[in-house]
Amino acid sequence: MNNLRGAAWMVASMAGFAVEDMLIKLAAIRLPVGQVIVTFGLGGTLVFALLALRAGQPVWHDAIRSRAMALRSVSEVIGRLFFALAITMTPLSSASAILQATPLVVALGAVVFFGEQVGWRRWAAIALGFVGVLMILRPGLAGFEALSMLAVIAMFGFAGRDLGSRAAPVGMSNLQLGVLGFVMLTLSGALILGVTGGAVYPDLREAALLAGIVAVGVFAYFALTKAMRTGDISVVAPFRYSRLVLAMVLAVVVFGERPDGWTLAGSVVIVLSGLVLIKRS
Repeated sequence: MNNLRGAAWMVASMAGFAVEDMLIKLAAIRLPVGQVIVTFGLGGTLVFALLALRAGQPVWHDAIRSRAMALRSVSEVIGRLFFALAITMTPLSSASAILQATPLVVALGAVVFFGEQVGWRRWAAIALGFVGVLMILRPGLAGFEALSMLAVIAMFGFAGRDLGSRAAPVGMSNLQLGVLGFVMLTLSGALILGVTGGAVYPDLREAALLAGIVAVGVFAYFALTKAMRTGDISVVAPFRYSRLVLAMVLAVVVFGERPDGWTLAGSVVIVLSGLVLIKRS
């Protein structure tokens, strides 16, 4: 039952993140991406802080100073920073496809850090998933796009964030994890804005997009922390692939993207590897 609940939370989270990515890409057409991320981070921090106070919880938990939470925070910055750059500088379809390999890294990390048992079939599925990533990247071939490596770096950052969520003390609530995560998101945006500079005053449409990013992003983040703390991590994590379906639809319908054959084939391989992981769990 815990695995089923964890999977449901993961699917809900991935749907939210796909919509969030679309809104960020739309807002960043005119607004600097750093400004978008800072606004998102500040809004999310405020919402989670208020929810924590309403629940009678301190905004900051003492465990924030622990090594596990420090590594989680660094991973959060890396993941958010590089994926924000990826979805604004590369096609949403390819960046989202590469990100689907995150559960494979998480499953590998679960073996290394949490001692979860993985048989040869799971190892084969993990290897197959990375083959799918290589099919999308096409290193050394004419279709290779160096900027796609931004999504690869983000993938490893998010995997570290998810493993850090699992390592969080039981007494640290999802709301407190949310506060920490959005503070790190604000820092990521500030780093980008510090390099690019030039904040722009948003018009009504852009302000509405920013508000939508905060609303959808807060829900998606809360659902993700619930998912990563419910059920077996090697079972729940592969449901991340559900993000790919909606992301592909949004990329085609909203941005007019046309994913090529290699991207589609690599996406299928990654999803299949995730399904194998689920079946063998």
